[in-house]
Amino acid sequence: MTIKPTSEDRDDLALLETAAREAGAIALGYFKADPQVWTKGNSSPVTEADLAVDKYLHKTLMARRPDYGWLSEESEDDKSRLQKDRVFVIDPIDGTRAFIDAGTEWTISLAVVERGRPVAAALFAPVRDEMYCAHLNGGATLNGETLVCPDRKKLLGARAAGPGSAIRKGPLARAGVECHDYIRSLAYRIVMITTGALDLALAREHANDWDLAAADLIVEEAKGQLRDKNGSHLLYNQPQTRHASLYAANAHLGELVQPMMARLSFPVRR
Repeated sequence: MTIKPTSEDRDDLALLETAAREAGAIALGYFKADPQVWTKGNSSPVTEADLAVDKYLHKTLMARRPDYGWLSEESEDDKSRLQKDRVFVIDPIDGTRAFIDAGTEWTISLAVVERGRPVAAALFAPVRDEMYCAHLNGGATLNGETLVCPDRKKLLGARAAGPGSAIRKGPLARAGVECHDYIRSLAYRIVMITTGALDLALAREHANDWDLAAADLIVEEAKGQLRDKNGSHLLYNQPQTRHASLYAANAHLGELVQPMMARLSFPVRR
């Protein structure tokens, strides 16, 4: 039975897309302008642009959906989100290191999650002017054009991005997988499989909900898959927001990669 998309999901997507574009404009005001940078407790950087975008998104989105929960990388975690039917899952700037270094692959990552899974998502790469959108059972688009993951069936010659040690040695290397340049926005790395720019995206353990939720829905609606190392769907808006190591690919490559996941060498981030 085909499940039809709901008007609620479509309305939430429209809200996310508009907010993502406005957030991108705010972030571009700081881009290449020597923004102030701090180091967070986990040794990752945060800039005044991250905080300005987070403030804008919280004010704008919660004003429109006051009954929704909120989970953002740059906001204190309010556990009341666990009692909400729907929750915004937000990364104001995914790929902050790329943003600081004047790279082009950083993104604004916005999702709405219901019952543990994303139902609406907008992922915007402002410098590249790329807007990826999806809502549940409504398909995925890039700048309004329908996205469907290429149907590659072999690992030989497949292009992969992620931790280099997991790609350049071990079972993926022996299968002939090629290592692409590292993509510093994890969300962007994942959605690159929907266009064929990548065939496989990998991430070490401890990626958070806000890194993944929007990209997850976009990939799934483009007939691809994002799975943890055990081959399971990811669940969001749980008490623990971190995830196991994971991969994104089309269904054929996913079947080949999943049995290899336990044997891949993922460096520990310190």
